[in-house]
Amino acid sequence: MNVEVKRHSLAHILAQAVKELYPEVKLWTGPAIENGFYYDIDFWETVLHEDELKVIEKKMKNIIKQNQTFNQFSLEIHEAIELLKEEKENYKLAIINKLKEEWEIEISFYENINQKRERVFLDMCSWPHVEKMSEIDVNSFKLDKIAGAYFQGDSENKMLTRIYWLAFDSQEELNNHLVFLREAKKRDHRLIWKKLNLFSFHDEGPGFPFWHPKGSIMFNELVKFMQSENKARGYDEIKTPPVLNEELWHMSGHWANFKENMYFTEIDDQKFAIKPMNCPGWCLVFKTQQFSYRDLPIKNAEFWLVHRHELSWVLHWLFRVRSFTQDDAHIFIDNEGLPKQIEDTIKFVEDIYKVFGFEKINTFVATRPEKSLWSDEVWEIAQKSLEDGLKAAWLDDFKIKEGEWAFYWPKIEFNVEDSLWRNWQLWTIQVDFSMPERFWLFYTWKDWEKHTPVMIHRAIFGSLERFMWILIEHFNWSFPLWIAPEQVRIVPVMEKANSYAEKVKKELEEAWIRVEADLSDDWLNKKVRNAEKQRVNYILVVWEEEMANSTVSVRNYKTKDQSSNSIEEFKNNILEEVESRKI
Repeated sequence: MNVEVKRHSLAHILAQAVKELYPEVKLWTGPAIENGFYYDIDFWETVLHEDELKVIEKKMKNIIKQNQTFNQFSLEIHEAIELLKEEKENYKLAIINKLKEEWEIEISFYENINQKRERVFLDMCSWPHVEKMSEIDVNSFKLDKIAGAYFQGDSENKMLTRIYWLAFDSQEELNNHLVFLREAKKRDHRLIWKKLNLFSFHDEGPGFPFWHPKGSIMFNELVKFMQSENKARGYDEIKTPPVLNEELWHMSGHWANFKENMYFTEIDDQKFAIKPMNCPGWCLVFKTQQFSYRDLPIKNAEFWLVHRHELSWVLHWLFRVRSFTQDDAHIFIDNEGLPKQIEDTIKFVEDIYKVFGFEKINTFVATRPEKSLWSDEVWEIAQKSLEDGLKAAWLDDFKIKEGEWAFYWPKIEFNVEDSLWRNWQLWTIQVDFSMPERFWLFYTWKDWEKHTPVMIHRAIFGSLERFMWILIEHFNWSFPLWIAPEQVRIVPVMEKANSYAEKVKKELEEAWIRVEADLSDDWLNKKVRNAEKQRVNYILVVWEEEMANSTVSVRNYKTKDQSSNSIEEFKNNILEEVESRKI
């Protein structure tokens, strides 16, 4: 039996348990999701407490042990309306009220039948369910969390209670997932950010991250790395202003399609917007010069903050913020060169992700939505170019996301699997025929006629803020040496060795190694323990023997190996490790 079927069946069992315990509640929706299911419920004035959740779980298990069955039936729409009125399920009625004019539609219901062949629960639903509840292991599910959710996702509507549950085929699978969750919690960047001292958030700027010195080091190392990789592949770096006038955003299409996610201001009695994307500014830069087909591709990169007005309840630390830095790049190319540029860009992405140990990459191609801007011919060219690029890069096992093209251009999505086997969407490649036309961009073709270029949008890290969050948890905040904010800590055994520690520190700093010396009065063991808590890659212990021989006693935090090296030998080893970007 498909585990999603069991999860959806459990959602009905949860709803039945809640209705029996709280008859006044009103139900909204209860879909199966990854690793479990949830149900949105209006509890009226009731506030759920932890003890009550345990009662709900016990009630669910009792219902399963009764071995009730699911029975499906359908009603014409007017009959369904009457039935839901009898059940006083106002939220379910809201769905049907949208379909009132389509009277030929039949509405599917599932009822829970007890051993006496009596209906004990009813829900409007078209999903398949298990035949008998005994097919579900009573120890295979567990309460996950509770959250608030607006009815139909509209903040103008009432806030409902969303109860999340974990659910699997067996108790063993559930237990394995609980072990995974405990490990993930240890790495949670929301819980360890103070220990790392990388960033912070403040009420004075909700959703806007503040980068501390150590966080800025990591951030800048990522930027420098991508800048060098861009340069090696022929990208030029540009900068465009953060604020541009309203007319530009009308021209680009963002005003019509993205206005609710933008911030606005006035300058000299004119309306301006803070940019949510870089691409319109790039089009203005392109227009300042005349290009021929020989100049293509034009490849530009930009590292700059963009701002998007995210609603307060979707903000989630570094995962979802209101200002973020994109490692943005745009390529202007002709139709003939489009497939090769897509192939090259895909290979670029693979090369970058391997540096961070992201070996498994899952790819998706989003298909055309119901409403779109281009002709069928243009859509076919765009989608085929993306699919051909994936095949050329030996990524022909991509999956399709129906009707999910981005904004008004097609895209490939790339998901990576981290060290806990979680999938994260990091990067997209988007083919845009629309914006170059909107900005009247041209180049001269071989026939001396003016032609409109194609615009490829790409960001490999995506958001550097979000990528930093993934790295923190992926590496369990024990970073590769080349991006580690503190690479070396020198620990003198006694105050007598402080001057030697400072000498070693200065010599390493002159080689651009990030190093600190702990000259406090703490005991040696505490100094070493403090360095280990900060996950410092190398701890150098110095005392009389090291002072006499101009050496350092080296402790490798990751491997736990210990060795004795001359200062020069250690310095060369560090620089080699940084250069090779070992994980």
